[in-house]
Amino acid sequence: MDWQWESTVIAMVAFGILYWLLNKYAFGPLFSIMEQRRQLVLEQMNTAESSRKQAEENMAEQKAALEQARKEAYDIIEQARATSTKTADDIVQSAKSEATRLKDDALKDIESEKNKAIAALRTEVGGISVKIASKIIEKQIDEKSQEQLVNQYLKEVGSK
Repeated sequence: MDWQWESTVIAMVAFGILYWLLNKYAFGPLFSIMEQRRQLVLEQMNTAESSRKQAEENMAEQKAALEQARKEAYDIIEQARATSTKTADDIVQSAKSEATRLKDDALKDIESEKNKAIAALRTEVGGISVKIASKIIEKQIDEKSQEQLVNQYLKEVGSK
């Protein structure tokens, strides 16, 4: 039994020496490498997180820019629509003004021609009246003949 006791003590001492050697030469560098790996993974996770946040910010900026572009396009379309409506209204108003001017000119021309016709008719009536008066004087006719001459004169004037 002695021998088992000695071998247990030797095994424990050998285990202690082995643990001390492993701790000094193996565990330290191994834990150091594991710590470096843990730091690297954390850095990569942080980089990935910041990249994701940057991507989200870029996406938000792009959405805002797209919305702004849509708003500007809508404003341009509305401005073009308003301009075209105003231009169409201006053209219609101009056409109405021109039509009114032409109508007024035509009415003035008609009035002028009417006045010329009345003046010509007055001149002609005056001439015919002189002729009737001279015929009446020449013939020295009675009242019935005079009425016939006036009726004949009115028919001539009416036919012209």
